[in-house]
Amino acid sequence: MAEQNRSKKLKRLVTVQRHLEKMAESELAATTRHREEVAQSMEVVIEAIGSMDPVHRQFSHNYAERYGRLRIKDQQLENVQQFQENKVLKERTKGDRLDEHMKDARDLEDREASDQAIYDLLEITLAAPASSKLQKP
Repeated sequence: MAEQNRSKKLKRLVTVQRHLEKMAESELAATTRHREEVAQSMEVVIEAIGSMDPVHRQFSHNYAERYGRLRIKDQQLENVQQFQENKVLKERTKGDRLDEHMKDARDLEDREASDQAIYDLLEITLAAPASSKLQKP
């Protein structure tokens, strides 16, 4: 019975761990989208810097500063993204490990239940001839 509780507890832990994994994946997806937005902004700024339009040339210094800030932001997001990728991998590994432990516990429970059924059958079989011998005299 204690082993059955163990597999049920492990199953709940697997469910929680998978939820944590999905949360980490969601955070990673948001960071990836944000990096893509920053990359698009950088492309727009580069186009403005290279433009021959007199209006853009007046603001080239501002564009250069903006590009520098976007570059820093992209680097920060890249670091965050690497951290989150590692976190997703770690959470997935934990979930897989817990899932394996749960399956092992369930196999052990099934084996114990089968053993107990065989013992019960043997006990009934061995007890039946003894009771029939008592009734004959």
